[in-house]
Amino acid sequence: MFWGYLFNVLAGLAGGIVISGGVFAFIAIIGIIPRLIDKTKTVKFILLYETVIMLGGILGTFTMVWDLSFPIGKIGSAIIGFSFGIFVGCLAVSLAEILDVIPIIARRLFIKKGIQFFLLSVAIGKMIGSLIYWIIPGFVQYK
Repeated sequence: MFWGYLFNVLAGLAGGIVISGGVFAFIAIIGIIPRLIDKTKTVKFILLYETVIMLGGILGTFTMVWDLSFPIGKIGSAIIGFSFGIFVGCLAVSLAEILDVIPIIARRLFIKKGIQFFLLSVAIGKMIGSLIYWIIPGFVQYK
């Protein structure tokens, strides 16, 4: 019985290390962090960026394994949700840029001008969908 639990723990730990390494490598390859550092002109805080990314991964893992909750209130939840949304949006745009999705869509839809409005409408649509998902009671059904 003990050896079975130990094997499960070691297998889970090994799998988690491999998956997290892949996720962090993916984020590093598409260049989202260096791009954010460059755009915000915060090269002097690169050690802080690295530390926060590692702590975020570790804290995220803990919240997935154990049922942790933090009393941060509605405003804290809004700030964290807004931050998550910014990060996921930057990640999606970086990935689309790496894959050259935006120029291909512009060519296929014959968009010559106003690509910024197309991107803005996609972002606003995603934001509205997220707000509907999280704000409307009963929209999310737990089993």
